[in-house]
Amino acid sequence: MEFRQLQYFVKVARKQHVTQAAEELHVAQSAVSRQIHQLEEELGVQLFVQKGRNLQLTSVGKLFLCRVEGILTDLERAVSEVHEFMDPEQGEIRIGFPHSLGIYLLPTVVARFRESHPKVKFKLRQGTFNSLIRDVMKGEIDLSFISPFPEKHSHVSGELLLQEELYAILPPGHALAGQEGIRLEQLRDESFVMFSEEYSLRNIVLEACTEAGFNPHIGFEGEETDTIRGLVAAGMGVSLLPEMALTEISQLQPMKVKVTDPRVTRSVGLIQRSGDKLPLVAEGFRKFLLEFFRVDEKKES
Repeated sequence: MEFRQLQYFVKVARKQHVTQAAEELHVAQSAVSRQIHQLEEELGVQLFVQKGRNLQLTSVGKLFLCRVEGILTDLERAVSEVHEFMDPEQGEIRIGFPHSLGIYLLPTVVARFRESHPKVKFKLRQGTFNSLIRDVMKGEIDLSFISPFPEKHSHVSGELLLQEELYAILPPGHALAGQEGIRLEQLRDESFVMFSEEYSLRNIVLEACTEAGFNPHIGFEGEETDTIRGLVAAGMGVSLLPEMALTEISQLQPMKVKVTDPRVTRSVGLIQRSGDKLPLVAEGFRKFLLEFFRVDEKKES
């Protein structure tokens, strides 16, 4: 069974006429008739019956048409995806990100990139540190923002993009809320609002508290920065959050205070599966991100 036979079959089924199908296919009528006859012989069934000047599908012909149309649609989609893979100006970029980067950083870089690449589509996947690495390893996403950046990993590789400072966030009426800066040790008696155990920001805060000489009392846990911010603003405790997670203004707004001792930071990087060649459109976005953050570093310096 040949691809050409399936194409001719579908065209005749749609036009219900060999001559009209041949005209649209730009081939001789005899060539279409021959291919249809060979297909029927190979299948051992009659696909068409003559009705006046037209051809009509038999019952088995209708069943076969349904399947063949699906196959040809999938094939056309596959060819289109291959072309998009090779075209840096269109196609789809599958990118992962932790929630804390979805508030400001991700929308900013995607919007900036699409200014010069308007045909490019993005498929976004939010996840935790471990789930994002797993998705990259399985090939379910091309690239992923990640924090902390894994300096050494046997299955993923990438580049460090930035180091971001974490700030203490306090309820608006807190005694330290008006300070220019505080030592983390000053929060030892507070109840902390923490991320759940699968989130990397939790470990960063716990390690910082240990360095400051205390184990924090955890009063509440959450899975999104908005939840953490809201609970702190409502007076349920204190926490530490990255600066980018504090850019959005909301009704329940905690107070942001710099932590001077110890200085708490997190690394943010971009990873891909080790040894894999990215689609051209994803490789273009990767290079854009590296330049974007280099430019930002120059502005800050």
